[in-house]
Amino acid sequence: MRAVGVILAGGNNQKMRELSHKRAIAAMPMAGSFRGIDFALSNMTNSGIQKVAVLTQYNSRSLNEHLSSSKWWDFGRKQGGLYVFTPTITVGNNFWYRGTADAIAQNLDFLKRCHEPYVVIVSGDGIYKLDYNKVLEYHIEKKADITVVCADVPEGDDASRFGVIKAGEDGRVENFEEKPVVTSETVVSAGIYVIRRRQLIELIEKAASEERYDFVNDILVRYKDLKRIYAYKMDTYWANISTVEAYYKTNMDFLKPDVRDYFFRQYPDVYSKIEDMPPAKYNPGAEVKNSLVSAGCILNGKVENSILFKKVFIGENCVIKNSIILNDVYIGDNTYIENCIVESHDTICANSRHVGENGVKLVVETNERYVL
Repeated sequence: MRAVGVILAGGNNQKMRELSHKRAIAAMPMAGSFRGIDFALSNMTNSGIQKVAVLTQYNSRSLNEHLSSSKWWDFGRKQGGLYVFTPTITVGNNFWYRGTADAIAQNLDFLKRCHEPYVVIVSGDGIYKLDYNKVLEYHIEKKADITVVCADVPEGDDASRFGVIKAGEDGRVENFEEKPVVTSETVVSAGIYVIRRRQLIELIEKAASEERYDFVNDILVRYKDLKRIYAYKMDTYWANISTVEAYYKTNMDFLKPDVRDYFFRQYPDVYSKIEDMPPAKYNPGAEVKNSLVSAGCILNGKVENSILFKKVFIGENCVIKNSIILNDVYIGDNTYIENCIVESHDTICANSRHVGENGVKLVVETNERYVL
């Protein structure tokens, strides 16, 4: 594909609450064995994009560890590759990334050294499958300056947390409002953009000279009447996991057979970093219904409509319902958990009870299992 990829994975928001206290949102575990950023990386390699830059900043350690080898997404090659860029103190700059446009501006030399004519910019917290070649073909056909991929608001989600788009019959964007207080529109930006590389460099340099730092507000919204901005409608599954409720719902969607079939059995595949672990072990007394159980788990109790990530231990007489148990959690005997997300590396003491009465409950234990 005649494009270079840029994945924006450095942001943070308070809507993830304690879940983002020790990891970037793009590094959030997904569907048992994946991370949020795996979907964007898989789309890149499946679209034939050979050179991808990931811009990280907030709580980037676990994300950087996940991206330590590019071979899992087939970026380990002589031409192209996977590049991870964190904020860097230089003679001319001593700032962290002050926004999405500033993140690109601080790594503009990377784009200037590239020879691909187009750039595909995506968010690291989107869960979807998309062939970016189709978006590029649409972009060229419309002679667009910028193409924005849009989607319908996921059922039960709030459109006001997205950029809301209104497009004409020809697809040209007539109005673009970022995170409106109130809106009746149902089509939102999916955080995926296609733009010619030289034009992106020009727009980013102009924004930087005017101390404007946000890609959406300071480029898309600002230039919507001056540039030819078109909307490409995506009609397949798409979700954004940047709130606790959306993260919970998106994971729970993977318990639906049609969603699992779409992501894991239909071409193209979704790739992730693989760890060598034994398969899940079901001891006498274990009972599992409609759940995803990952490698390394040991089950002694009852699990229903739940997702267990890697290396989870479920004690005897435990009941886990409608919950997400993140990596390396130990759950003691006689514990009842329902409508919860249990943070990774937690130890849930025996005879505990955690129930999300009014929505999803986050269970974050302060005990420390790995003391010297």
